[in-house]
Amino acid sequence: MGKVNWAILGPGAIAADFAKAIVDVNGSIGGVWARNAEKAKSFAEQFNIEKVYTSSDEMLQDDTIDVVYISTPHSIHYEYIIDALRNNKHVLCEKAITMNGKQLKEIVDLAKEKGLIVAEAMTIFHMPLYKKLRDIVDAGKLGKLKMINVTFGSCKEDDPTNRFFNPDLAGGAMLDIGTYALSFTRYFLSRQPNEVLTTVKRYETGVDEQSGIILKNDADELAVVSLAMRAKMPKRGIVAGELGYITVEDFPRAQKAIITYTADGSVEVVEAGAAEKALNYEVEAMNRYILNQEENSTLPLSVDVMSIMDEVRNQWGNE
Repeated sequence: MGKVNWAILGPGAIAADFAKAIVDVNGSIGGVWARNAEKAKSFAEQFNIEKVYTSSDEMLQDDTIDVVYISTPHSIHYEYIIDALRNNKHVLCEKAITMNGKQLKEIVDLAKEKGLIVAEAMTIFHMPLYKKLRDIVDAGKLGKLKMINVTFGSCKEDDPTNRFFNPDLAGGAMLDIGTYALSFTRYFLSRQPNEVLTTVKRYETGVDEQSGIILKNDADELAVVSLAMRAKMPKRGIVAGELGYITVEDFPRAQKAIITYTADGSVEVVEAGAAEKALNYEVEAMNRYILNQEENSTLPLSVDVMSIMDEVRNQWGNE
């Protein structure tokens, strides 16, 4: 496999981990840009990156760059993705990939028109364990799928100025941790939900602090999702069928799951991949898409998840 030349837009903490992943899988980092020039320069020195761009336009117009990794706050993902595509760059963007389905549709349409790859850096869509688990579900080892239950609670500091609660920075549980929970849910549902029920408790800034979401599709599969930003809960996903259930702890970067069979209570441990290589799998996937001209099979999942998020927030009365 040849090398893909990456550029990094928004060199924060997650971008540092991602840069290590690019290097680990024999990728090349051609340049970096940040609004804070000193931060970009420091990042470049850390990873021996030759180019520090003076503007995002300069980066996106560089013909030596194949793909741009975007890890800015998600409130500004859309504008950078559109600019990258207009400059004929493939894009891997952190989650949530956009603020809403309308933005994502424009991105998908433009990428298709340009023949470019756009993917969301959602670990659940790339961890080897999930493909293995989905094969188990599809093979009928759990019987007919009945119920999915997901909990994710993070106890953030009670600070209205924190980005997690700042409406101007797209704060709130949904766009931060909800995207993981709903991605897990949609990954295992056999089809998109067509019924949504939800309620929300808002933080003092107006963003969603905690919520409950119930989903149902026309295969009569149900899902219940619980989110909280001021109460710690397990990052746990359960997928239940007539013959047994799968439990996945710490599901965003899981490498192990347990299947419990209903008939006799027997337990099977399923393992695949490694949690510490979560970002490597994302890099490897983009390399395959670009070098082998493979279609990105995860983008439809991102579109479905964003559609669910839109409907949930619409029921909350959000614009």
